[in-house]
Amino acid sequence: MFISWRMFAMNHQRIFSVHINTMCYCKIKAILKRSKTRVPLRRNYGSLPGVVGNDVKSLYSIISPPVAKIRNIGIMAHIDAGKTTTTERILYYSGYTRSLGDVDDGDTVTDFMAQERERGITIQSAAVTFDWKGYRVNLIDTPGHVDFTLEVERCLRVLDGAVAVFDASAGVEAQTLTVWKQADKHKIPRICFLNKMDKTGASFNYAVESIREKLKAKPLLLQLPIGEAKTFKGVVDVVNKEKLVWNPNSGDGKDFERKPLLETSDPGLLKEAIEARNSLIEQVADLDDEFADLVLGEFSENFDLVPAEKLQTAIHRVTVARAAVPVLCGSALKNKGVQPLLDAITKYLPSPEEREYGFLQWYKGDLCALAFKVLHDKQRGPLVFLRIYSGTLTPQLAIHNINRNCTERMSRLLLPFADQHVEIPSLTAGNIALTVGLKQTATGDTIVSSKSSALAAARRAGRGEKKPGKNGEAESLLLAGVEIPDPVFFCTIEPPSMAKQPDLDHALERLQREDPSLKVRLDPDSGQTVLCGMGELHIEIIHDRIKREYGLETYLGPLQVAYRETILNSVRATDTLDRTLGDKRHFVRAELEAGPVGASSGMAVVEYADCVSEDLVQASREAVESAVHSACLQGPLLGFPVQDVAVTLHSLTIHPGTSPTMLNACISRCVQKALKKADKQLLEPLMSLEVTVTGDYISPVLADLAQRRGNIQEIQTRQDNKVVIGFVPLAEMMGYSTVLRTLTSGSATFALEFSTYQAMSPQDQSNLLSQRGGLIQVL
Repeated sequence: MFISWRMFAMNHQRIFSVHINTMCYCKIKAILKRSKTRVPLRRNYGSLPGVVGNDVKSLYSIISPPVAKIRNIGIMAHIDAGKTTTTERILYYSGYTRSLGDVDDGDTVTDFMAQERERGITIQSAAVTFDWKGYRVNLIDTPGHVDFTLEVERCLRVLDGAVAVFDASAGVEAQTLTVWKQADKHKIPRICFLNKMDKTGASFNYAVESIREKLKAKPLLLQLPIGEAKTFKGVVDVVNKEKLVWNPNSGDGKDFERKPLLETSDPGLLKEAIEARNSLIEQVADLDDEFADLVLGEFSENFDLVPAEKLQTAIHRVTVARAAVPVLCGSALKNKGVQPLLDAITKYLPSPEEREYGFLQWYKGDLCALAFKVLHDKQRGPLVFLRIYSGTLTPQLAIHNINRNCTERMSRLLLPFADQHVEIPSLTAGNIALTVGLKQTATGDTIVSSKSSALAAARRAGRGEKKPGKNGEAESLLLAGVEIPDPVFFCTIEPPSMAKQPDLDHALERLQREDPSLKVRLDPDSGQTVLCGMGELHIEIIHDRIKREYGLETYLGPLQVAYRETILNSVRATDTLDRTLGDKRHFVRAELEAGPVGASSGMAVVEYADCVSEDLVQASREAVESAVHSACLQGPLLGFPVQDVAVTLHSLTIHPGTSPTMLNACISRCVQKALKKADKQLLEPLMSLEVTVTGDYISPVLADLAQRRGNIQEIQTRQDNKVVIGFVPLAEMMGYSTVLRTLTSGSATFALEFSTYQAMSPQDQSNLLSQRGGLIQVL
């Protein structure tokens, strides 16, 4: 009996203890949950985003800042100008990393791909979010290599401002021109940062003059360098007449002094600063009427009395209006000049509400966003970057994709920090968000809260009635996506075995969704998968990613150039299709003429002769144009697409009840007949080339380009270097980087960019046809 009671007491005590422990655990858990410090996830390079020393700087503190305090900016430049290094310093000084990364060491925040760290270049644009003096900054570091121009294009589409980084020893370079034109296209205000002021050969005046001459921009000098090259130690703040000098013993560049310029201590610098400030005031007054009235009214006698705040406000207005570009200088690698650059970003670049977006008035505060980038995460699935133009995003929100005409549910909402992300409860207009759960959305898609919201906005815009047909009203509200350039290189890709073909198809499908400039085609003759890309490096990176990320040892065929075909004379052709299927007769008779177009038109132009009735044209237009374009996908010479061709329909007879498919087949066959009868011409991609080389090696470089059928336009002098500018066929540039390194002992650099398609000479065309041996290559 005693033993039973003892066992009962022990069991009861155990139950009571478990109950107490459970209660304590629940209370402790609740307390911890309430007092939990939110620290972002640990990065693989050993830093915590937001940790500086023992202080935690959390992204949660700036989840919903006022729109006026938001800056969406991009860093853009020629390759190796210092974009990623500048971004790394910005993150360090703003308090979101605790150590300075280095591109050469492969430990930077934004270059997190293995391929980026190995090569020391940026391949994918990376987004990071941080705050600086009360401002929320969404920053995107973009690639500088021409093969990844699309990355820059789709990022600029959603940004409000940009920082153009220049190598102070080189000034404006080839890719600088390209990204500057892209920024002009999207009407983006920008500021210039002359980096590498410590580099041998750095020249502030030369770099500023190249901006003025080559970019046709009006530079506003907000800073002057104190020394150049090895003597560079700080900058002069022209607006405030102060000097900023960095402590040479400071390892991380945080220790610098800001002192007013005085006649007693710095007479030379003060004189330069006063002259530069007066010139700056005159420039701004010429561009801004409000500031001109202020200066002429109150300060016409003495420009020194113009308040710095008034001048900064006027510079902000001029920058937002894209009338001029502020210019700053420094050395990101030597940790000098980055903090003033951050101040300039917040002072002079616009907030989202200062950019004009006409479509926002139609939504009346409803959600409107643009998907501009897609990544695939092994755990989370597709991650879609969205720029929110109006409304609010929250997790578990059902959204409507106008482009795909589908509704999806977003499971989670994140703030981007390169390859690490912080989960948040909501995000408002003007921000850049990262979403999880959108499986159909792709680059360039317009996102709204619901289909009814899109239709209501279309009706407000007064355009609903003008777009008859399915989804007409929704189509009128599509935000402009990005223009995807045509690929210039292609090669076959094969899996290690046929059993791995589905895995390869899955990998390529994901990579295409991430990178719209990558095209994948199936060769109908050989059944091989054909990979089409923007250059040798682009194809190489894709091949490497398939191996590393998807574990597939694929085999690439030799790289080939994407030629085009055209015709040289006008030819008429007639075709008849008469077929009976079941008890239904399908009859089509067509007569058309194919001829060359004077100007480069790309796709075939379809025209209709006056003798063809208007009713017949309206009824058959879609089928006819579809047939012409499909017939031009494979040319008669080597099976490359046909361009710069006009097809005129002279006669068309259709039996009642004939299906559009039969009409399409007849027209397509007739176009192919005409193309085969005409005199044919191959077109090859022509690249613009810029080679920077020292004077000692200019002769062998020019001789080599002459052998490659190069056409030299001019040879410029850039400091101690020569810059060779010209055009060269892409087919002649295979492996050029290795040859150039050999010719110049590794001292030369080059930039290559697609220019246009040009006709091949008869001899070169004959040689190419004989090399192919009649084997048709199909894109």
